[in-house]
Order: sequence, then C-alpha cells, then structure tokens
Amino acid sequence: MLKLGYKASAEQFGPRELLDFSVLAEELGYDSVVVSDHFQPWRHDGGHAPFSFAWLGALGERTSRIELGTSVVAPSYRYHPGIVAQAMATLGVLYPGRVFLGVGTGEAMNETPLGVEWPEQKERFQRLKEASLLMKELWTDERVSFDGNYFHTDNATVYDRPEGGVPLYIAASGPAAARLAGRIADGFITTSGKAPELYSEKLIPAVREGAEKEGRSLSDIELTIEMKVSYDSDHARAMEDTRNWGALALTPEEKVGVEDPIEMQRLADALPAERAASRWIVSDDPAEQVARIQPYLDLGFTHLTFHFPGEDQERALRLYAEDVLPRLRAGAKAAAA
Repeated sequence: MLKLGYKASAEQFGPRELLDFSVLAEELGYDSVVVSDHFQPWRHDGGHAPFSFAWLGALGERTSRIELGTSVVAPSYRYHPGIVAQAMATLGVLYPGRVFLGVGTGEAMNETPLGVEWPEQKERFQRLKEASLLMKELWTDERVSFDGNYFHTDNATVYDRPEGGVPLYIAASGPAAARLAGRIADGFITTSGKAPELYSEKLIPAVREGAEKEGRSLSDIELTIEMKVSYDSDHARAMEDTRNWGALALTPEEKVGVEDPIEMQRLADALPAERAASRWIVSDDPAEQVARIQPYLDLGFTHLTFHFPGEDQERALRLYAEDVLPRLRAGAKAAAA
C-alpha cells in the first residue's frame, strides 16, 4: 500500500503552528506525519526547534488516524537510547498502531552546543547500531543488562510499552546504515534529490543485502523517502520558496565544521536561487510532479513524506492534496491491478 505523508519541519515552524498544519494534513487525507528532531535549526532568523517527543504527544491527542514518527532522532549523544526507547514506548501505548521511531547517526549542529565531542563517521555508525539493538531489547525484554562499547544498562526495564515494541526505521545516506536497516529494522528512510545512482546502485541494494543476510526480503522493510517538493500554480513562487532551505544544497565540504545556525544561514543565503532549488522538485504542473516522483516508486519506495519548503504550509498542503496526491494514488492502484 502506498502511504503519502507530511514532513513537519520543526526547524522552520513553532510547535503550535506546526501542530495545526499537521492536524490539517490528517483532515486532507495524508497518511502520516513525521517530524524532525533538532536542538538547533538550519537558520537563526525565524528558526525553531520544538522538542519532538513532547510535540508528538500533542499531535497524537489532536488526531485519530495518521501514523506518527520521527525523521529522524539521533539516539546516541544528547539522548541515551534507553530514554528514547522509553519516550517512544509511551507514545506507542498512548496511540496504538500509529507510532514509529526513525533514527540516524545525527548532525554535529544538534550535539556540539551541548558539549558533545563530535566523533568520526565510523564511531557514529557504531553508536547507531548499538543504540538500535539496545532499544529493540528494551521494547521486548525485561531486566535488560546491556554492556556495549558506548551504552550500558543494568537490569533496565521499560514498563509501559506497546505489545511487540515500536517499529524501528533506520535512516541512511550510505550503504553501511542501509545494510543495517535491512538486517534489523522495520523500515528504511532516506531523502530525495540526490544522484539517481545513489538509490539504485548503493542504498536499495544495501538494504536488500542486509535483509537477505537475516533471511528476510526487501518487501519486509518499509522503504520510506522524504520527498523534497515545491509545487505551486505560480512557478516563480515555487522556486522562491526553496530559498528557506538553501542549506540542503550545501555540499558536505561546504558544511564541515559549521555548527552555528547563524553561519549556516549565511552560507545558504549566499547560494544562487538555482542552486538552492537543486534538491527540490520545483514545478507548477502536477503531471510533472508525478513524473519526477515515479522513479522513486519504481525503486520500491512505498512511503513518501512530502517536505514543502515555503512559509505558507496550509497552501502547500491543500494544493498537493488536491492536485498531486490523487494522481499518485490512482497510479499506484493501476499498477497494483
């Protein structure tokens, strides 16, 4: 089944208005809401960073149908994975069958302001792997004593947890984490707008490889992707909206060592409009939106969460629900038939 969701950008909006947008998403027929988990935003001016776990509790109370998840939390630095497991288990009990946890290796800008010494990529991956295994144990076992390289528990129990635990989704931009998702996770998360061969030649094959090593198949893992889309009947407006998120177009080399939202904003604002828009599907034609999304569907992605870059999220949600989502669902139905 194709799921079409909304990416709630906690870096761009305060908790109350973001909540209102997400309630509207349910009313308009979106299937899920996923929220980012930032301590600091990408921009200083107008930036926000509400606490994801508290915010998800409020969203659960104001909605009745949509799935709720994080995209993504780093359960390895400012949070101990045991606390993340406890937080998500509580949400899972409150909103049965609706909650999942998306995790990743994290970003320095969210951790170093709290005194965390940012490790190299190899350690970040090992921390993610260890944290994921510990959380899965805490959701299913009692009296968990865990002795890892980075995390330890001594007869720890999460007392309030949903039966079967919390579905775990692992985010990846490289094959190692994608392989881990295939081995141990219920879902895999990545983002759109990068080189096509990254998905077809590296990420999806790595998820499949990890799954097969554990006697599973690719169909056992929900393939989820954050779709960066800027759609409007006014093409110039759709293009201009992407300027809010110019930081996503910065290369890793351009962002290395940048942990201050003020400096990140300066670098992003210096980009030309075409560069800022390069990560987004920008158009005023719903057929073009569908055509440019189709390659991701062909790769097997079944859960698409749409990230709209502009300030007028209500307009974006309504336009997409009216013009694009029905076409995507009709296409999926035809393909299934």
